[in-house]
Amino acid sequence: MERPSGPSYFQTMTQTESHAAMRSASGYDLTPPTDSQRAALEADLSPEEKRVLLAHGTEAPFCGTLLGEKRAGVFCCRECGLPLFRSGTKFESGTGWPSFTEPVDPAHVRAVRDDSHGMVRVETRCARCDSHQGHVFPDGPPPTGLRYCINSVALSFVAEGESLPDPLGRGDGTA
Repeated sequence: MERPSGPSYFQTMTQTESHAAMRSASGYDLTPPTDSQRAALEADLSPEEKRVLLAHGTEAPFCGTLLGEKRAGVFCCRECGLPLFRSGTKFESGTGWPSFTEPVDPAHVRAVRDDSHGMVRVETRCARCDSHQGHVFPDGPPPTGLRYCINSVALSFVAEGESLPDPLGRGDGTA
């Protein structure tokens, strides 16, 4: 499979603007939680969710509850509720983790260089709360050629037509 053309894949995925917008093009509030909001969000996480989202852990492959999720809907950040991926971009990668070709909005997923475990990868984090989601690789299917490999425990699924999680009280709508 060909890697995306233009600037190197790693450069493209790790570029950040010095002043991020507080609202995404799709209309979601990306303002980070306050310290008190963050404490409340983190208090609501299970020990495994804390290990993955806050300590940059990885769940075991083929064990995540969302791996086989096939209903129409949206996959949101488990910590803050920001919509990250639509079910229409989910595909079976064979890796053991839910995989997606692109985020709901590019501004919703932040890319960070990850030099851990003796390799260079691109970590994905929620752009609003900065929680660890997984990694993105340049070996996905068309149309993007990308594979966002995401921990199930880092996501919550919202079926089409249901209200999105709104733990920060920002009124972001329905799936």
